[in-house]
Amino acid sequence: MLLIRILQHSRKITKTDLRRNISAMSTLKAIWDCMFTPRLIKIYGDGLPERLYEPSTMEHWSDTVIRSIQMIWKLGVYTSPLIIGVLYRKGFFEADGIVTLSKFATSIGVILVVSFCIRGINRALNPTYHDFIETLQTAQTNMTPKIKKALSMYEFEFFAWPVEYSWKHLNGDVTKTRIQISPPVVNRSSLQSIVRIPCQILGYLAVHTFGIRLIYPGTISVLQVILETTLLQGRARLIQVNKGVRSKLGTMENNEIDTMFVDNRNVTGNGSTLVICCEGNAGFYEIGIMGTVLEGGYSVLGWNHPGFAGSTGTPYPDQEQNAIDIVMQFAINKLGFKVQNIILFGWSIGGYSASWAAMNYPDVKGVVLDATFDDVLPLAVNQMPAYLESIVKLAIREHANLHNYEQLSKYPGPILLIRRTEDEVINIKEGDLSSNRGNHLLIKLMRFRYPLIFEESQISLAKEYLSTTLTAQDQIVQRVGINSDLCRSLLESYISEHSKSYPLRIGDSMPTEQKNQMALYLLRKHMKDYKSSHCTPLPVDMFQVPWDINVENDFVFT
Repeated sequence: MLLIRILQHSRKITKTDLRRNISAMSTLKAIWDCMFTPRLIKIYGDGLPERLYEPSTMEHWSDTVIRSIQMIWKLGVYTSPLIIGVLYRKGFFEADGIVTLSKFATSIGVILVVSFCIRGINRALNPTYHDFIETLQTAQTNMTPKIKKALSMYEFEFFAWPVEYSWKHLNGDVTKTRIQISPPVVNRSSLQSIVRIPCQILGYLAVHTFGIRLIYPGTISVLQVILETTLLQGRARLIQVNKGVRSKLGTMENNEIDTMFVDNRNVTGNGSTLVICCEGNAGFYEIGIMGTVLEGGYSVLGWNHPGFAGSTGTPYPDQEQNAIDIVMQFAINKLGFKVQNIILFGWSIGGYSASWAAMNYPDVKGVVLDATFDDVLPLAVNQMPAYLESIVKLAIREHANLHNYEQLSKYPGPILLIRRTEDEVINIKEGDLSSNRGNHLLIKLMRFRYPLIFEESQISLAKEYLSTTLTAQDQIVQRVGINSDLCRSLLESYISEHSKSYPLRIGDSMPTEQKNQMALYLLRKHMKDYKSSHCTPLPVDMFQVPWDINVENDFVFT
């Protein structure tokens, strides 16, 4: 009121005129805000059918123009070397050409400005959009449970969703030292180091331009545009059918991670166990492995890699680590799950995120890895021309060292590997099951955990066993003759007398025949075969809590 009186006195205008001016200013601010606010896609009904947001014709066309120009710009960035070459040959970098390019850029700029204005005006005049913006602005300043429920009724571009939990909430965990895997150290002479510099530069440029997108094609904008409708449908199903709750987490480098949580506690028998799902290199939680786990009645937390769908950033190893780290902290501190009630489930390259979390949270209930590898380097080398091998090796080891075995070897808990017998991605040679990198992961784990059982002859037996499947494997088992009860008893007795700290020294005095039995027994407990290709959804009966060695309840591990 004081402001109104001062303005009235200074400008000698009526109270009605002043209020009209203030209203006009509010309208202009609303229009300005609506130019850059997120696109509203859908409204979920609280007990009512969902409905698509219906923009006016002018809002629809202006938004289409803006999004089209943005997509063309992104495509231009990806193809910039080709575009620059064509423009240079056509003479567009000469005086006349630069004038033409300037006129073209100015025209695009004018179209953009006009489109933003039209979009802002029409959004501000739309009652549904106005209600949405009010809810969003309230949530951005004060995200209470009631406000979040109201905001969750809207499906919109996720960049505007406020961060609900970040590394700043971790308190003491912020300073906790995370375990990291360093690339192998190789001693080189000064001359070798100097000669290696050009390869280091090429490797860095390759990974930080196209390389990381080859490793994680889910970051490619064009692919995300193609999948946009499918992702929307999958997310709507999780929210409406499974009562999923979407949240945004903030990582240490200020990336924003898109998550979806389905709480089945007090709903199903398995609901007290939380399964954290780590997707593949082109996988999204909306259409990924969450479906398998939900069928099993578990509580599930899915998340998208940095740069995938609603998550920001780029999936370099350090950003992947920080992403799964904040997801784990969110599950423990915000959702209220004990570490001992969490299972990590990784598919394909998601095995890297899952194994890193297992290494840094060694008390998790178990790790299930589907169609994954021991080390990404052999797969990368296999996909590139032979003359680039040295650059590929250097680039991977220094900038994308995804080494699942090295991380899993530092996890002391139960592990289950699922191998796809017709896997066209993890097999080095197509149709050759013996070249599946999951075999290498299993053998390395067994050799580390049970070194006195897996000696050279048992390694040969393991390779023979893993080069086959189904009936052929059963024939090998019959030939060796496994006494499962005896194998289990020997393991339990050893742990009761010693400890469950890996590597176990069991097997020192065993005869070769017994070691062979133990080797096959352990292989079968740690790996299951699924007759399918790489991307076929995993049936629910294939997912299970990993096998562990049982001991007496009153025994304390040391």
